[in-house]
Amino acid sequence: MSTAGPTKKVVVFDYGFGNVRSAERALARVGADVEITRDYDRAMDADGLLVPGVGAFSACMKGLKDARGDWIIGRRLSGGRPVMGICVGMQILFERGIEHGVETEGLDEWPGTVGPLKAPIVPHMGWNTVQAPPDSQAFAGLDADARFYFVHSYAAREWSLEVTNPAIRAPRVTWATHGEPFVAAVENGALWATQFHPEKSGDAGAQLLTNWIETL
Repeated sequence: MSTAGPTKKVVVFDYGFGNVRSAERALARVGADVEITRDYDRAMDADGLLVPGVGAFSACMKGLKDARGDWIIGRRLSGGRPVMGICVGMQILFERGIEHGVETEGLDEWPGTVGPLKAPIVPHMGWNTVQAPPDSQAFAGLDADARFYFVHSYAAREWSLEVTNPAIRAPRVTWATHGEPFVAAVENGALWATQFHPEKSGDAGAQLLTNWIETL
């Protein structure tokens, strides 16, 4: 798959907690000009910033702050510059995370807590379907039974952000179920995020990344 029009520059933010090479390959597959870096100027100047994340919420937050990633994400979003988070890179966008009884402050782009997934088998590892809203841009062109690859033991299980101003588009929230419903993806203006790994989700993941590139 490839995108139409000028090639978009995407930086995969390298703060030590993500499958940066897999993300790089997946983005290159859909026609992006990809660079892996933690350089401030390059991250700020790119058309899109992708923030991966694996491991513990608290460790990811520390690594992100050590690399000034929290500041970069905030500056980009304040200027309407696209950012996409993946897996723990999505979880840290919420207000807080709780793992093993330890509470860690997140980036607070969205209210709510990321906590243990209540399911018979944890981690949730493997392919699963999602329930996207009809007007989703992220899942445009995908069948309702498209499957995505998940690897996680924690999730945001509630969504509480309400938008009452009719001039502001409400976030589009996509759900999945493993033991209980949880937030699988969010499209919130310039900020997109997925709990699953699009870079490991074959053609369905490639279509979602294509859809993101087309918004840059």
